Order: sequence, then structure tokens, then C-alpha cells
Amino acid sequence: MAESPRDNVTALKAPGGGQERNPGLPFDPDLFGRIRVNRSAVERRAATLGARRSVKKKNQAAWLLRALSCIDLTTLAGDDTPGRVRRLCHKARYPVRRDILEALGVADLGITTAAVCVYHNQIPVAVEALRGSGLPVAAVSTGFPAGQTPFELKLAEIRASVAAGAQEIDIVISRAHVLTGNWQALYDEVGAFREACGEAHLKTILATGELGTLSNVARASWVCMMAGADFIKTSTGKETVNATLPVSLVMVRAIRDYLELTGHAVGYKPAGGISKAKEALTYLVLMKEELDGRWLRPARFRFGASSLLGDIERQLEHHVSGGYSASHRHPLG
Repeated sequence: MAESPRDNVTALKAPGGGQERNPGLPFDPDLFGRIRVNRSAVERRAATLGARRSVKKKNQAAWLLRALSCIDLTTLAGDDTPGRVRRLCHKARYPVRRDILEALGVADLGITTAAVCVYHNQIPVAVEALRGSGLPVAAVSTGFPAGQTPFELKLAEIRASVAAGAQEIDIVISRAHVLTGNWQALYDEVGAFREACGEAHLKTILATGELGTLSNVARASWVCMMAGADFIKTSTGKETVNATLPVSLVMVRAIRDYLELTGHAVGYKPAGGISKAKEALTYLVLMKEELDGRWLRPARFRFGASSLLGDIERQLEHHVSGGYSASHRHPLG
């Protein structure tokens, strides 16, 4: 039976969307030190995700609404202004035109994106613009995107962002710790970031395009989860190579193995380069097949994206009207 858009979004709003935070584990290199990733096998499996299963018609509309609800709507530009951030927040609160939602039968469900992600200076603007919506503000931190700032300044930046109202902190790890195999230093760093976050949730950005090998990606994922990360995230969006399906498969399987060992669920966030609705559906298939449906909710899965929302809205309009509209009909704000 086809999955209706309304049933799909209602499931997102159901009780139990929250979860116990990952408390981490004591540092133990035996848990990850022998990991070796077979790149060719990973690439073969990743290649099947977009080709083997097709989501069509009502199912596609339902899954696109689910993808939309998992977006961290993001602006991380040097020319960000309060006006741009306010427009972004308005789009996060009302991501799809009302006439489209009415045609889908979901106009009364209060569909929003998962969060808004900004630089530290824009946190007060975003907090005020989202007041009363229930949407959290996420802030990038710790010398984003390169992470090449003194450690004490990184901690101070996290604390300042939390004090300003950020409920989620996206930190960048020191890639040098991974490239030199200094796993204890990475564990200590992420653990200190988790402590500085307090009640704010911690997303650790691995910058996978700069880690050299898939084996390093897997080991770094394990160390960050052991240190208490709530989410592991692929990229800043500023690297030459950002989110890819092979990297995502490695990270998601690390999450699965960690869950089997500890019973603690860690979220996943691919970021950078995901701009098309079709790509978003492939990532949802990945989460569904490698984990389960619990990872199709904002508590455990996010897209780090800006232009993805516009294409999803365009595809939803095509579903209800039968025609594609111009991209400028779906601006971000």
C-alpha cells in the first residue's frame, strides 16, 4: 500500500522523537585500532543505493516531506546579514508554499525544517526569528571550517554560542590528530567539547575529504562517538570533497556497530554538495537499509544543506500539478 504524505509526517510528530544522549565510553583503542575498510566493497555497495530501489508518486512525496523535515537549513557565508538570517528562519518555519501543502493534505501538520544553522554572530538574530516555533538554532564553532585556532578559544567559542541561545553546536575536529594517528588527543578534544556544550547537542564534523582514507574515517567516527558525540557529520561544506555515499556508508556502519556494542544511538549528518531531491532520497534509503526507520527522523538524521530545500519544494509542486516550475519560484525566504 502506498505511503501517504500525511501518514509519513504524522509519524515524525509522534511521541518518542527524543532520545537518551550518547554518554560515550572510556578510551579504548582496541575497539577501533584494527579497523580496515575495503574501499572497493564499499563503493560497490554504495553504487546500489540509488539504482536498486525507486521511490515514486505518493511514496516519493511522503519521503520528500520526511527529507525536508531533516534539513538543517544553513547559511555560512562571509556576507551573511541579519536580514538574510531572518529570511532563512522564515523559510525554515514555512518551508513549502501553503497551496502545495493543502494539495498534499498536510497543511495542518506544522511542517518545518529540523533547525537553522548559522555562525556565532547571527545566533541572537536566529533565536529571535524562531521564537515560538520550537525550532532549534545550531551554530558552527571551534574555528570552523579549518579548526586552526587555539584550544582554549575553541572552548570559549562553544560556551559563548550556548550562552547566546544555540541548542546544537557543530564543531570541527583537528584533522591533524587523525592524520598522525593521535587518537587519544582526538578523544580528549571531543570530550572537552562535549563538556563545554552542556545541554546543547554536539555534532562533530570530521571533514572526511581531508582524512586521507576510509579507514581513517571509520576510526575517527568511533573515537568521536566514544567521546560523547551526539551526531557525527561528514563535512563543513567548504572542503574540495564533501558528503559522498561511500563515506556515508562507512560512517553509518560505524554508528550501527557502536549501537550494537553500547545500546546508544548516535545521529548522522551528511553535509555539503547535497542539492537535489533525488540525492536526498538516496540518503534516506541508505539510513533505512543500513540502520532502520528510527534514523529517518530529525533526532537521528540531518542534512546540512541550503539549496536542497528549493529542489524538494519544486518536486513537491510537480507531484501536485504535473509540471515543473522555475527554481526562482522557490526562494529561500
